[in-house]
Amino acid sequence: MDLSVTVIAASRPETTAAVTRGAARLLAALGYAPLAEVTLPNGRRADLMALGRKGEILIVEVKSGIADFRCDAKWHEYQPYCDAFAFAVSPEFPREMLPEEPGLIVADGFGGAVLREARPAPLAGARRKALTLAFARLAALRAAGAQVAVLE
Repeated sequence: MDLSVTVIAASRPETTAAVTRGAARLLAALGYAPLAEVTLPNGRRADLMALGRKGEILIVEVKSGIADFRCDAKWHEYQPYCDAFAFAVSPEFPREMLPEEPGLIVADGFGGAVLREARPAPLAGARRKALTLAFARLAALRAAGAQVAVLE
């Protein structure tokens, strides 16, 4: 009886999709309403943007691997558009590479866990209102079947 195991490595897009799906499931379980692929007013695209029960806005940047993390130093540009920011990575990702300031989620295609809470940095009221309205409009348009990704 042959008990050998074949390991199949996931491609970068497959890893990104799995981590995004698991992080979104985790956020929903924590009471957030997540949206994937949201283009912010500064032109950056948030992998996940989520609205909490009290109106707090969380942005999650998914990193599929070391190369993805090393070639992407734009995570500071998300912070003006959220109350809290976190990275989401696969269980295999070397977490010691990540900066300590953002939150940390480890996720796979089925769910995830918060390993480090995102530090709160509350938005100004006017910006929060504008982002919340844009988030709601984007969610409604997507629910209606429109393929949009931009916060207006």
